[in-house]
Amino acid sequence: MKRKDIKRQNLIQLLLSLVIIVLLNVVGSYVFTRLDLTSEKRYSLSPATKDMLSNMEDVAFVRVYLEGEFPAGFKNLRNATREMLDEFRVYAGDNVEYEFVDPFEGADDNQKKDIFKQLVSKGLKPTNYQEKLDAGESSKVIFPGAIISYRGRELPVQLLQNKIGVPPEVVLNNSVQTIEFELANAIHKLTQPKKPTVTFIEGHGELDKTDVQDITTWLSDAYTVNRVQMDGQLHSLDGTDVVIVAKPDSAFSEKDKYILDQFIMNGGKALFLLDAVYTSMDSLRTSNFAPGIAVDVNLADMLFKYGARINNNLVMDAQLAAQIPVVTGQMNGMPQQSLLPWPFFPVILPRSQHPIVKNLDGIKMEFANSVDTVGSPNIHKTILLSTSPYSRIMNAPARVSLQVLNDMDPALYNHGSIPVGVLLEGKFESVFKNRLPETLLHSQDIKFREEGEPTTIIVVGDGDVIRNDVKKSTGMIYPMDQDRYTRQPYGNRTFILNAVDYMVDKSGLFTVRSKELRLRLMDKKKLSEQVGTWQAFNMGAPVLLILIFAVIFGWMRRKKYGRSTSASSQKNPSTPEA
Repeated sequence: MKRKDIKRQNLIQLLLSLVIIVLLNVVGSYVFTRLDLTSEKRYSLSPATKDMLSNMEDVAFVRVYLEGEFPAGFKNLRNATREMLDEFRVYAGDNVEYEFVDPFEGADDNQKKDIFKQLVSKGLKPTNYQEKLDAGESSKVIFPGAIISYRGRELPVQLLQNKIGVPPEVVLNNSVQTIEFELANAIHKLTQPKKPTVTFIEGHGELDKTDVQDITTWLSDAYTVNRVQMDGQLHSLDGTDVVIVAKPDSAFSEKDKYILDQFIMNGGKALFLLDAVYTSMDSLRTSNFAPGIAVDVNLADMLFKYGARINNNLVMDAQLAAQIPVVTGQMNGMPQQSLLPWPFFPVILPRSQHPIVKNLDGIKMEFANSVDTVGSPNIHKTILLSTSPYSRIMNAPARVSLQVLNDMDPALYNHGSIPVGVLLEGKFESVFKNRLPETLLHSQDIKFREEGEPTTIIVVGDGDVIRNDVKKSTGMIYPMDQDRYTRQPYGNRTFILNAVDYMVDKSGLFTVRSKELRLRLMDKKKLSEQVGTWQAFNMGAPVLLILIFAVIFGWMRRKKYGRSTSASSQKNPSTPEA
């Protein structure tokens, strides 16, 4: 082949390549597509997230506090967050903006204290993370979270999902799994034109305002929160999306129960946090024992009709329990206290993969009761919370005594996992079916419904799961997600927020929380044993590949152009000299 022909062929190939590239860009401007080749679709947003982002009307600004020097694991969390925000921008365009900042950069000690308090007040949780290194340990206080701002409102986003007893690498992987949901859920709440309404029921000895101040404050970021005393008024729950019945201690009247029942029949959501057995820690502190007495609030038949039953017993857990101060001796005439795990205060580690409780930290309960699922075959029932396998039950009436701390025989805690919280979903049947007289059954004022619209109910056998402690002397509110004695973090607040979010979610966004990424960890033992081999491979393999490519390329070039030169010589033999 002549040199001119080769040049022409190369030019044609170049022009064709340019034309193809231009055509692909033109087609790409009209046809949008993205490919995710990972097995778990790690880089694919859910349809609900895409739809939410595409319909944004204004700019959401995300300030992420994951910049600076910190352990390597958090760099992965930072990079995953950045990649997710970039993915958000693909669908939201300029309506999602972000920046990564180090909140303590350039600050002195006093300024750092002020910044620390400011971020905590905004709802972010500090983390003192320790990473084991060959030379020792690395430790630093950081805020692995973000603040999202939209039209003058803000919501905190906790990016690190801690869980008791879980290795750091698993915690970080779980956190990466939930990045899409945490960011999208916060943006969704901020962009809603109208806040849903959450109502705390009053009038039956429920927890008062101060007892639920912490969760009320957090719910108020995304919901309109109020308190209603029904008093037999038929329309007292109009406009409410979710009702919370938190630890009543006196009976509901039939009128109030009817109003609650019909609220549910009309598609209302309900969160029942009930104590079936009453006992008092104050009695324990003064006399070392307290009676456990069954409490009837006149809701048992209604819950049974819906598919759940709270039993008259107390659950005890020997594996993991919250600690309480107990007098263990005296010194110089003064009582000495120690913190001991109290089996009547089980800390529930959720094992369910349901998005409400998936990857949640331990949930603290106080004098909890077991919950059974019963009847109602058309209702879908999910166990959300259950004790550890090392549990037992004390039936009421019971004598609750501090002496159980001296008798923690494992043989007694052999009941297995005991359900203490269930989710009920479906079309419920009214507890008043076949009970109303004809004159009321067809009344236009009452508008009785025997069967309801599809809705959701959550039943938990503990009213204290939503309660925050209050310092009696000052009225100071303790955060409900932290033990007042040990500062141990709990998942109570997140559980309640997730439960309400799940019940009001109509976009399907909450299912994103079920997304699971496989954790592919390296074998650290093999890595340390074979470090030299893999270092040599990583350094030598690229060089070897380049040499092999050079040899093959040279051989092909000689073969191609050697043949061309030979053919040209045969066509144009040289003239012998005279």
